Amino acid sequence: MAIPVKLEVFEGPLDLLLHLIEKNKIDIYDIPIVTITDQYLEYISAMKEANMDVMSEFLVMAATLVDIKCRMLLPPEVDEEGEEQDPRSELVEQLLEYKMYKYMSLELRDRQVDAAHAIYRHRDLPKEVTGYLPPIDYEELVGDLTLSKLNDIFKSILMRQEDRIDPIRSKYGRIEKEEVDMDVKTLFVQAYAREHRRFSFRKLLEKQGSRAEVIVTFLIILELMKSGDISISQDHLFDDIMITSKLASAPV
Repeated sequence: MAIPVKLEVFEGPLDLLLHLIEKNKIDIYDIPIVTITDQYLEYISAMKEANMDVMSEFLVMAATLVDIKCRMLLPPEVDEEGEEQDPRSELVEQLLEYKMYKYMSLELRDRQVDAAHAIYRHRDLPKEVTGYLPPIDYEELVGDLTLSKLNDIFKSILMRQEDRIDPIRSKYGRIEKEEVDMDVKTLFVQAYAREHRRFSFRKLLEKQGSRAEVIVTFLIILELMKSGDISISQDHLFDDIMITSKLASAPV
């Protein structure tokens, strides 16, 4: 009696063998080769497929099954270590490998089906949202040192700047506003940090020539702290605040 299945159900002889093993609930490690061979031959005898390329694959497997069936009837072969060789072992390995790849392909197909149900949309967030930067908590940034200590030093340097009298420009009735180039001052502070590595915050501000330069330098120090290029510390209470540079040395 022929097996009531169609060739299109199976992708090859291993697929057919795996189907017969699962249908008969057979242990794949202990295949009853006689039963499986008979069912396999019944199936290919009922095939009416004209494609000889497909038929040849099934016929090669049929010949393999018949060969294993004959070897099972003979006395078992013994290897060099004295262990009996199972004629079915190579076929079992092929079936296990095929079963693994088959289930992997089914899993990938299911994922492809699930992915087809996923719909994505282009990012269209407002500019106000994409350009938002969270506020900086400078007190958390400096750690144990409070921002007020840096601010106290900053104010004291500003007061000194106000006390300075320019011997030339003070004689004019109108004093022009002094412009400070932020980019140039940033490069100066970065170069100063690379050169000195560890230096006094107060002394850095004292080196500035005007009130505007002190303010710009102070802002640059805060920005370098934010980016992690420098860190500040105070060894003892009332000691000067020291700045340690983490900037890489300039190439020679």
